[in-house]
Amino acid sequence: MGVADHSINTFLELQRKKVHRYVVFKIDEKKKEVVVEKTGGPAESYEDFTASLPENDCRYALYDFDFVTAENCQKSKIFFIAWSPSTSRIRAKMLYATSKERFRRELDGIHYEIQATDPTEMDLEVLRDRAN
Repeated sequence: MGVADHSINTFLELQRKKVHRYVVFKIDEKKKEVVVEKTGGPAESYEDFTASLPENDCRYALYDFDFVTAENCQKSKIFFIAWSPSTSRIRAKMLYATSKERFRRELDGIHYEIQATDPTEMDLEVLRDRAN
């Protein structure tokens, strides 16, 4: 499974320029590559992000999580989320599971990875706990 140049460039925009709050990727089976499905602007919330994930299909996603540390420092961590809901097709789950490592290696600078099969596994509190 290849990775579209646009996918890598969009990741770099999120990472370096803070152009996006989140990016949702999907696998284009015809092109056999990971492509950008949706991006969210810097002002969008975590709820906007979770609402952009399909209820019954797999996706990869990046979320730029801003938080304040106990020492009152403003920080930002990039989360890679492998979204694989239990209601999605077995073929889709297999495809996303087998392509994940290859895609993840292309994205240099991800701080944390979350595998989620339902929304509670990637709740905002989960991100907060991982980031601190």
